[in-house]
Amino acid sequence: MKVRKLGISGPDVSAIGLGCMGMSFSYGEIPPTKDMIKLIHQAHDLGVTFFDTAEVYGPYTNELLVGEALEPIRDTVVLATKFGFEIKEDGSWRGTNSRPEKIRAACEGSLKSLRTDVIDLFYQHRVDPNVPIEDVAGTVKDLIAEGKVRHFGLSEAGADTIRRAHAVQPITALQSEYSLWTRQHEQKIMPVVEELGIGWVAYSPLGKGFLTGAIKDAAEIKEGDFRKALPRYQPEAMKNNQAVVDLLKEIGREKGATPAQIALAWVLARKPWIIPIPGTTKLHRLEENLKAIDVDLTKEDMTRINEAASMIQGGRYTEAIEATTGL
Repeated sequence: MKVRKLGISGPDVSAIGLGCMGMSFSYGEIPPTKDMIKLIHQAHDLGVTFFDTAEVYGPYTNELLVGEALEPIRDTVVLATKFGFEIKEDGSWRGTNSRPEKIRAACEGSLKSLRTDVIDLFYQHRVDPNVPIEDVAGTVKDLIAEGKVRHFGLSEAGADTIRRAHAVQPITALQSEYSLWTRQHEQKIMPVVEELGIGWVAYSPLGKGFLTGAIKDAAEIKEGDFRKALPRYQPEAMKNNQAVVDLLKEIGREKGATPAQIALAWVLARKPWIIPIPGTTKLHRLEENLKAIDVDLTKEDMTRINEAASMIQGGRYTEAIEATTGL
């Protein structure tokens, strides 16, 4: 497995990480826990050393799953989790909460759930408009000084927010959605990240599964799967966006690769400091994704993909969800 450095101040991690959210949250039917623990171990055996979870996934259940899976190999991996949503006693959650006392409580909860004495990378999951980002960064800075956290991260934050937070506590990584069909961050945010030496962790690098070519019809998306509400997963948009998948298949045939591998290779080729974290619940998909590091795309390939991607129809989220990203 090839490695990439997580920002200028962070650790070396596998060039492709594993997003664990879908193992217990958001994508409809939940697989058995024992199967997902086995999959995480298989990922590690294949060279994955970077694993991503969050307090709100479940809530809590995903951290518990990941913590149990990684406990025997904890010293050999980099473990990232997130704080920042208001979670109620009944398990429901809505809105942000990054007050310092809430961050501390989330940290203690995550340490316990993850069965570890330190969190390698602690992200603010979404920017809280009610709490100055300086207070958030300062609280995580204190947690780092106390040895409970190693590195600070933000997720879906805007350029100004990144600069203000970084001035208080250097940011190791920004986690934001990025793929060949989600590129709105390139103009204003990526230049700031590059300037400050911050790593970019790309979630949903496969377009929440669409770019794999496995989903051809909106009717295939099961009840309970959050993608049913997304603009790009509506019937007309899916029909239009299939042209991108067709191109990925064409380029894949030329290189002996799958559409998913071409899509991941595109992300890897954009910048050497981008680390995609595709999620999966299936071993064959995991193996397929990891082989993307061996796919080389030419300038012509990149141009063809970029031109096709410019025709994508539909927003990545509804307006209500997009409004919470902090951009």
